[in-house]
Amino acid sequence: MAQIEIISKEDLLQFKNELIQEIKAIIQPARAETKQWLRSTDVRKMLKISPGTLQTLRINGTLRFTKVGSIMFYKYEDIVRLLDNK
Repeated sequence: MAQIEIISKEDLLQFKNELIQEIKAIIQPARAETKQWLRSTDVRKMLKISPGTLQTLRINGTLRFTKVGSIMFYKYEDIVRLLDNK
């Protein structure tokens, strides 16, 4: 005969919390990997600035960029350095 176990709400809450922690541990390393090069939209989201402000940062030399075709790319480390300086 099979034994019957009764599960309480507290047991379910504890299971949920443990499951969430395990999922976070699995996902966390994937988030730690950052792109070396970012596009303008990513940079604007990161810095919370408008396209015009980003253009000003390029023009006055505050933020270096590389243009490939019509797309501008920015080094992640340059963005972090800019954030650290402000």
